[in-house]
Amino acid sequence: MPETRAGSGVPGPRDVPGGCEGKPSRRGTWARLDPLLRLLILTQLAFNIGFFAVLPFLAEHLGTAIGMAGWMVGFVLGLRTFSQQGLFVVGGALADRYGVRPVVLAGCVLRIAGFAWLGYADADWSVIGSVLLIGFAAALFSPAVESEVARQAVVWEESGRGPRTSVLALFTVAGQAGAFVGPLIGALLLAVDYRVVCLAGAGVFVLVLAGHVWLLPQHIPGRERVEVKGGLGGLLRNRRFLALCCAYGAYLLAYNQLYLLLPDEVERATGSQSALAWLFGLSSLLVVTAQLPVTRWVAERLDLRRSMTVGLLLIAAGFGVVAVALPAGWTGGAGLLPAAGFVVLLTVGQMLVAPAARAWVPDLAAEGRLGLYTGALSSVSGLIVLVGSAGAGALMDAGVPGVVPWVVLAVVPVASVLLLPRRHSTRP
Repeated sequence: MPETRAGSGVPGPRDVPGGCEGKPSRRGTWARLDPLLRLLILTQLAFNIGFFAVLPFLAEHLGTAIGMAGWMVGFVLGLRTFSQQGLFVVGGALADRYGVRPVVLAGCVLRIAGFAWLGYADADWSVIGSVLLIGFAAALFSPAVESEVARQAVVWEESGRGPRTSVLALFTVAGQAGAFVGPLIGALLLAVDYRVVCLAGAGVFVLVLAGHVWLLPQHIPGRERVEVKGGLGGLLRNRRFLALCCAYGAYLLAYNQLYLLLPDEVERATGSQSALAWLFGLSSLLVVTAQLPVTRWVAERLDLRRSMTVGLLLIAAGFGVVAVALPAGWTGGAGLLPAAGFVVLLTVGQMLVAPAARAWVPDLAAEGRLGLYTGALSSVSGLIVLVGSAGAGALMDAGVPGVVPWVVLAVVPVASVLLLPRRHSTRP
């Protein structure tokens, strides 16, 4: 993969998240993509439709239908994230060694089995087993897809067709479009039964599996295959990369509160979680409509570090909005306004943080190890989410004022700004 450097000396085309000349537009970028990138981006769309049809309603299912305690619900949600994000490093290394196709296909098979199992799970051990399987499935296919999109985005930028973040932003838009459609499908099916929701999610991945068996190439030109052993020691000595992982983990912990703190706040304000699907829809709609304009605006003004800094501070402000409003005890429609403010600020922060972090990884990764480093980014952040989500669930059960978890989680992204690498021009 060609070496690219950013952030050194006088700002230039690659010193900003947008990368180089030209303003990204959804239609123009899509029309110029090659078939492989189009397939990978549509893959992200389909993955998220199946995933988000199931996950937003998991916490309520665990707490009401199965009767889990709050700390246990938080632990299971964190375990799901950790089994996914925490094992991304395994999926990334396997993708480096064996290529994208076999890893993606294996992940689809496991995701089908996990969703089907979850639909019939009625005991704690069974729920944990199915959730682990669901998470590990994503740990296989997601880093394979994401690392290849990142590699292709660098090739796109090196060939002068546009900034790498325009491709990565389009990838994010596709994912959020799936995250918008998924909860709406899940909410409709939930009127029948949660088992039906899970089986529908499994059905989506059956279609994804069939499509990739037919369309995904056996070997992608230009992708190096390496031995599974080795590379981890250099990664662990890469301080700039590990600092980026910790800051990204703070963002992911905040994002995970869409499934833990937000449902609890919606329940408090309205007496039910029926508005939750609409808040998820609001988040996804914002990304679908605003991600590329935001990426263009950022490309003209901010480098990768500043983009992540502003995004993390906006996320912290989202938690602060709810923390400030909670003592007033608003309910009904007015009670949903702070939750909506949290969702909006979290989403705008995500639009700044996620593409910038993904665009930064190729500059910090060792040659031929982009899959490993892409996986490690999620593995470290997954560990942060596991510990942080269990802690947030414990705070919710501890009888402390409801504002406390929101204040604590507002501090985390602010502190993570201090961890961001000072420069992003070093690549081993």
